[in-house]
Amino acid sequence: MPLLPSLPDPAHLSDLFARYPDNLRPLMEFHDGLLRGEGALSVGQRELIAAYVSALNACRFCAGSHKAYAEVFGFDPDLIDALVADPETARVDDRLRPLLAYVAKLNALPARLTDADAAAVYAAGWSEEALYEAVQVCALFNMMNRIVEGTGINFDYAQDPEAHPARASTPEAQEMSYTAFADRIEAARRSGG
Repeated sequence: MPLLPSLPDPAHLSDLFARYPDNLRPLMEFHDGLLRGEGALSVGQRELIAAYVSALNACRFCAGSHKAYAEVFGFDPDLIDALVADPETARVDDRLRPLLAYVAKLNALPARLTDADAAAVYAAGWSEEALYEAVQVCALFNMMNRIVEGTGINFDYAQDPEAHPARASTPEAQEMSYTAFADRIEAARRSGG
């Protein structure tokens, strides 16, 4: 049940932002810049990290949403569940493993990160830029997970996977998907819907 009485049940993130649109556009522009812009990590890798962090935080809405995006950009959505269940045996590229371990530790115990954690990422061939992108994605989804969980967003893509706008889509169609989300919310508000 949503924790904000003005939201419908089930509540989707779009319901929350339609009710409280302040700062939606800059937030979605940041999402597009970080998750869709040029970078050292591929778009799929960034979406995989978003889904993984969200799953680690037990944020069903964000984990489900970003699993769908990760799939559009080339990752098996079941990989996220496998990573959460046992990151050591999950079928993930060996090069990604230390980067995902870094993100998991950052997510749970950021003050316990060490030089050795970063060194493992660099030894796998990642650049400082790649590590910083991963840190930013982790930080963004810690914030988004708390917005979703703190307001009681309870729409679950596992219950209705066809409802995701990226379902059966292409990477090209999802190029600026977060800004497009803001556009849809703003258009609905202008039309009174």
